[in-house]
Amino acid sequence: MLMVAPKCYKCGGVGQVYQAHTGRVLCKKCFEEDIVERVREQIKKYNMIESGDLVLMGISGGKDSFVLLDVLSKLHNPSNLIALTIVEGVTGYNRRIEIERTEEHCMERGVKYITTSFKEEIGYSLEELVSQASRKGVKESPCTFCGVLRRRILNTMARRVGANKTATAHNLDDESQTLLVNVLRGDYNRFFRIHPMSPRLHEMLVRRIRPLRKIYEWETALYAYFNGFGFQAYECPYITLRPTLRAKLRRFLYAYEEKKPGSLMRMMDVYDSLLDKKRPWGDLGELPTCIKCGEPTSYGRDICKVCEIIEKITGV
Repeated sequence: MLMVAPKCYKCGGVGQVYQAHTGRVLCKKCFEEDIVERVREQIKKYNMIESGDLVLMGISGGKDSFVLLDVLSKLHNPSNLIALTIVEGVTGYNRRIEIERTEEHCMERGVKYITTSFKEEIGYSLEELVSQASRKGVKESPCTFCGVLRRRILNTMARRVGANKTATAHNLDDESQTLLVNVLRGDYNRFFRIHPMSPRLHEMLVRRIRPLRKIYEWETALYAYFNGFGFQAYECPYITLRPTLRAKLRRFLYAYEEKKPGSLMRMMDVYDSLLDKKRPWGDLGELPTCIKCGEPTSYGRDICKVCEIIEKITGV
């Protein structure tokens, strides 16, 4: 029996992608246009990027950051975009070939590209921090070190280059995991702060945007593949050392999404609809300032997490 390929619901061409969360089949061209349009909708809805904004993008070299780079260069003036790669310093993971490939992607799109590293900005590579933490019995995971330091460096680099926005490549899967992590931890402040309209809580914080927040991870992978992106051959060696709460939630959400396609999208849509109408962050107040480095810190803390990490590990 001759099988007929399904048609793209939009243009009638040969279907190549099935979107389980919509029940629609798309051709390659319409699939890519759908991704770009959904990012455009988020940017417009929440005024993420406006004319004249200088946006510093955190570009790791992975598929999500490639999609962020490609889509934003289509939606915003490339001369007002800067791509930043932060080299963590992990043997076998931070390879020169990945930096060169990212630089090439930026040049093709007319986007300025800069790099820095944990070693340059903090004085220690991630590998050195993990090694010293192990010797001193510090229990926090390498992923905690990495996340805290990357956020700090992205913010300080944005101020350094004069950017008024920072963009990260967090996708729908990331955002839904973060939402549930904050709910389970009872973190009232961070629960509200992941909303796109959450205000700046300190004068030294550059506004952070997540344009891919309504794009599934499988969609970023397919978009990257369709556009000839060469996937990284190596995974960070620290990612599987300890099963974090986020990792456990990730497995649960993937399994639930498979059974009930569209669940992650519906969850984030409900979150948005609640906070779009009533914005309860007026009582959050300004974040305190770290007494050691002068950067913003969390509520109820005199010392920021970065300084705490360095102090625990080095005693300085």
